[in-house]
Amino acid sequence: MSAPAAAVQPRNSARQVAIASLVGTAIEFYDYYIYAAAAVLVFNTQFFPKGDASIATLLSLSTLALAFVARPVGSALFGHFGDRIGRKRTLVASLLTMGLSTVAIGLLPSYEQIGVWAPILLCVFRIGQGIGLGGEWGGAALVATENAPAGRRGWFGTFPQLGAPIGLFLANGGFFLVSYFLGPEAMVAWGWRIPFLLSFVMVAVGLYVRLNLQESHVFEQAEKAGRKLHAPVAAVLRQHGRAILLGTLIMTTTYVLFYLMTAFVQVYSKSPVGTSPAGHPTGLGIPANIFTGILLIGAIVFGIFTSLSGVLADAMGRRLWLILVTLGIMAFGLAMPALLTNGTPMTVLVFIIIGLALMGCTFGPMAALLPEMFPTEVRYSGASLAYNFASIVGASIPTLVALDLNKNFGLWGVGLYLAANGLLTLGALLATRETRLLDLTLVKA
Repeated sequence: MSAPAAAVQPRNSARQVAIASLVGTAIEFYDYYIYAAAAVLVFNTQFFPKGDASIATLLSLSTLALAFVARPVGSALFGHFGDRIGRKRTLVASLLTMGLSTVAIGLLPSYEQIGVWAPILLCVFRIGQGIGLGGEWGGAALVATENAPAGRRGWFGTFPQLGAPIGLFLANGGFFLVSYFLGPEAMVAWGWRIPFLLSFVMVAVGLYVRLNLQESHVFEQAEKAGRKLHAPVAAVLRQHGRAILLGTLIMTTTYVLFYLMTAFVQVYSKSPVGTSPAGHPTGLGIPANIFTGILLIGAIVFGIFTSLSGVLADAMGRRLWLILVTLGIMAFGLAMPALLTNGTPMTVLVFIIIGLALMGCTFGPMAALLPEMFPTEVRYSGASLAYNFASIVGASIPTLVALDLNKNFGLWGVGLYLAANGLLTLGALLATRETRLLDLTLVKA
């Protein structure tokens, strides 16, 4: 189980692996931002009745959650085929499912044109995005790590993770440019469709590279050894439940940090200056275009520290590196009130830079660590399920509770929530063994 990694010659170039693995994650985070922005600005008027504006907005925002609910379904579906027929073909299917659903949303007729079918189709394609996303990350992580040279899985594992800052940058940059050149009225009327349709470019690039990939030698060796399972999802749930639970808890704080940084802080920063009935600040009144510029800077920092974290995780080991980073995240949560209360654009920029630097440090090694926790025959299923279960706990819940925590308890409540999740992640890391030196071709169920 702990044999040093064998020096197997990679069959795909580093450039191929990097592009093939990061493009799906880039679309994932690009999709999240453009969909979230459109749900707030556009979907309530374009796809729902115009009677009660607050109800239309609530319905529009509720469609965001559909993707998170659908992701475990995608994990099970694509995980099954990824462990049965190979990583390459499954990744092509997941990318098509995800990408075509995103483009379809950009082409949807409005409520005025087709009535109730507009919100129904919006929900269908949002679920399609979620299913595709559920199978995307696990396969991308495996393409990176199973093609990595000996001793460099942590570094290669950052390739799919770099899709997150790229997607963040492209989404915010795209909406900024469309709004700047077309104006707010055209943006709401039809300009919002442009970012959705542009995702086709990333899908086309991803398909070209993935179709030219060679299947990983790790999967092919398992196939030749007769280690493929008829029902890998059932097997991983039955035999590796502890690893799924630990992987979920290890990943949860990463999601909590990211969605607090990009969803809660965005709402808090843009909201007018005021106080809640409990006397806590509820907004900073920072103009939207200034905050978008702050996020663009944060995305660059995010990318730099994501790459750096892979090198350090290879040198120090995943477990020790992530324990140190998790302690840093907990301290950051406790420092939240000092940085954000009565904040200015400059203090918010400092907060975003620190938070997204920590995000890169914890997110980067995950594409190496989670696959290393599972044997080859269930690796796609196990890593995908852990990653996407964490998305439900760490991504959907904070977006629902953070604003209420701030209203009732102030920024101390939000910061303590982040620190408490960090404590759970810390416990899971302490219960997990180091996986840096494992030879993925030898790990068996």
